[in-house]
Amino acid sequence: MDNVQILIVMCLYMALVIGIGLYFAKRANENSENYFLGGRSLGPWIAAMSAEASDMSGWLLMGLPGVAYFYGLADAIWTAIGLLVGTYINWLIVAKRLHAYSIIANDSITIPDFFSNRFKEKKKVIMTIAAVFILVFFTIYASSCFVTVGKLFNTLFGVPYQYMMIAGAIFVIVYTFLGGFLAESTSDFMQAIVMIIALVAVLVTSVVYAGGTGAVIDNLKEIPGFLSFFGIASPEVVNDVQQLSSSGTPLFGAAQPYGFLVILSTLSWGLGYFGMPQVLLRFMAIRSHREIGKSRRIATVWCSISLFAAVFIGLIGRAAFPTEHLTKGGAESIFITMSTNLMPTLIAGLAMAGILAATISSSDSYLLIASSAVSKNIYQGLFKKDATDKQVMRVSRLVLLAITLIGVIIALDESSVIFKIVSFAWAGFGATFGPIMLFSLFWKRTTREGAIAGMLSGGLMVFVWKLFIKPLGGIFGIYELLPAFLFSCLAILVVSLLTKEPDQEMQLEFDQAKNYQD
Repeated sequence: MDNVQILIVMCLYMALVIGIGLYFAKRANENSENYFLGGRSLGPWIAAMSAEASDMSGWLLMGLPGVAYFYGLADAIWTAIGLLVGTYINWLIVAKRLHAYSIIANDSITIPDFFSNRFKEKKKVIMTIAAVFILVFFTIYASSCFVTVGKLFNTLFGVPYQYMMIAGAIFVIVYTFLGGFLAESTSDFMQAIVMIIALVAVLVTSVVYAGGTGAVIDNLKEIPGFLSFFGIASPEVVNDVQQLSSSGTPLFGAAQPYGFLVILSTLSWGLGYFGMPQVLLRFMAIRSHREIGKSRRIATVWCSISLFAAVFIGLIGRAAFPTEHLTKGGAESIFITMSTNLMPTLIAGLAMAGILAATISSSDSYLLIASSAVSKNIYQGLFKKDATDKQVMRVSRLVLLAITLIGVIIALDESSVIFKIVSFAWAGFGATFGPIMLFSLFWKRTTREGAIAGMLSGGLMVFVWKLFIKPLGGIFGIYELLPAFLFSCLAILVVSLLTKEPDQEMQLEFDQAKNYQD
């Protein structure tokens, strides 16, 4: 009966989301600028909250608590700190300049558009490279959202994972078809509220259930390295399953060190923000640069509460339900376990809607941006320059279907770990677009050739480091974002200095963006 009531709450929530899509459908379909960028009309609250909700996804409510539950404090808390610092700095230094520059650079409405217009391309090489990387990494990102939906409904109702994962993908694509960027941003604002309420409610309830903060700390101190900032717990696993003692308690080995290089690597999650298209687009879409300061404060407060609540939910979950989840993939369901076991049915339904909210808010962003990269930047930018808005939007929706299908195929594996999928796609965007975004906005001497070299070297290094260098272990076992980001920066700097400096028109635009007032 409880599960039926939870399902009813979630269905009511999904109906509300669809209603938002229908409300904005007419305006979204007036032209491609409205569909892809909402006519640059976002207010400070919607810009801030939708940026964070679309960025965090179901990873915030499942992936991050899962890491804390399985390995303890260090890995999760340093990741959260890196993300919080990255959020603040991104809003502080990038938002205003990108908002201005995207208007001055031929009123760019996508990230590939901006880079191409910024460097005055005649042959759309930068645009094509950017669009291809967006397509690749957002397809991977979308698959992580489908995994979240599959795990959610499988855990709640026992329905086969694959069926629910596919059903969730269908829902997301129908919703994205309807309303475009405005619907997505408005519903993301609502979903950010649902997410933070769910996190705080589960955190407070779980602390009470576990006997208070002191009891939780005393319990977790028994696990070597679990509450250390500079050590990490080491679950004893066989065939990826944590083993239990004869008394039924989970077994842990000696704590492993969590040194300076690993901390630096984990903090580098914050670098990813400079290259996240779903966040950068909100900077472009906000209605006035004068409102960016307010958005920054809203986004920082939201992230502070949400990130640390997610980490502590995972820690408390290990104290409250120590043997409930014995695999890394299973640990990502601890938020669901705690919500459904500790909270009244109505509130549990809201918490589950929070996971759904996070997943929808991210996957519709990923699908929309990826489809715009192909339809607007490749189809119209390269192959059919006289394409009408209707043709561009038709191609966009065909691409949506294709991306969704590939994402579903990637997500078919029930043992997929959301945290790992997201971390790879995050590194891909951070290293491909982060360095060139910063150099484009703040270094006048950046050249088109430097931009191309930076994007290619950063994006490809993520694959090289992850697949070939990281398995070597030791100092090479760091998160691939950090070396790939630095390699991209070096490539931009060296190639720009070795090539002809930008022409007068490009330098004039740079100065206009620097001094822009709207």
